[in-house]
Amino acid sequence: MKSKNMGKSLLKLASKQKAFIAVAAMFILMIFSKTEFYSTYNLLEILNSASLYLIIAAGTTLVIICAGCDLSVGGMLGLSGIVAIQLMNSMPMISAILIALVLGAVVGFVNGFLVVHQKTEPFVITLGVGMVLRGISLQLTDAKPIQCTNPDFVLLGTEKVFGTITYLAILTIIVLVIVYLVLRYTQFGRNIYAVGGDYEVAVYAGINARRTKWIAFVISGFTAALAGIMQSSRLNAGSAIYGDVYPLIIHCGAVIGGTSLTGGKGGIPQTFLGILALTMLFNVMTMLQISGYIQSLIQGIVIALILWLDNFEVRRVREAV
Repeated sequence: MKSKNMGKSLLKLASKQKAFIAVAAMFILMIFSKTEFYSTYNLLEILNSASLYLIIAAGTTLVIICAGCDLSVGGMLGLSGIVAIQLMNSMPMISAILIALVLGAVVGFVNGFLVVHQKTEPFVITLGVGMVLRGISLQLTDAKPIQCTNPDFVLLGTEKVFGTITYLAILTIIVLVIVYLVLRYTQFGRNIYAVGGDYEVAVYAGINARRTKWIAFVISGFTAALAGIMQSSRLNAGSAIYGDVYPLIIHCGAVIGGTSLTGGKGGIPQTFLGILALTMLFNVMTMLQISGYIQSLIQGIVIALILWLDNFEVRRVREAV
């Protein structure tokens, strides 16, 4: 009986602290490896690699807390970078970037309309919208990467302050802090949690649940567009395939950190730690020279384990009630 209770206690701890345990385990593992994992360059590279995921995740976290999901962010990331680059050929860089950002917000608006007002399943409809966006990107580029000829645009994603931290990393910090403050200290943030916790109760409490959830989708589309612009700046190119893996990584990262897919729970610190854990996992496997096939196997196991632990936590909470 004691061993059974101990097993449940360990599962409870693992389900609550998935991201922290994963990060700590990888740091400990790499102590015994003969790699440059602990070099300043590699640690900064991990943060830079996580930046684009974190920018998108800042907005997507709002949708997930509202008990939704946004699988169109990958398509939006690819399209926004392409649009920004193509528009720079005929207008100033700032104008092109602003139009691409507005496009992201418009796509988020459409997602919100379809999910909130048309009451369609967010998983299915945002997946479909993402496929539409990717198709548009392929059409605009003839399925080929396009390069930017504006040298100032390239500096946005590559230039470093004091030779260490990039503008991209600074922008990521700003976005995360803004969304964190909104969630923690504003009425809109409190409404987000209320809608995700229990939609009907939120409505009875006088909260405009539809508008709250709709705005969350708009913000998600905006942050996806922002990440796409920075991605194209960093690589000096735009392509329809850039955002293929982003939806899966972002949603799994959020869940690892403790932002439940059932809604009403989580936040920016949790998502940050979850995305960092996944980014570090990719870096560790590369450092250890694990083959691409084995990496895919490990990633699949990790994702399945994450979802199982999240489901265990949901069931535990329901049983406690």
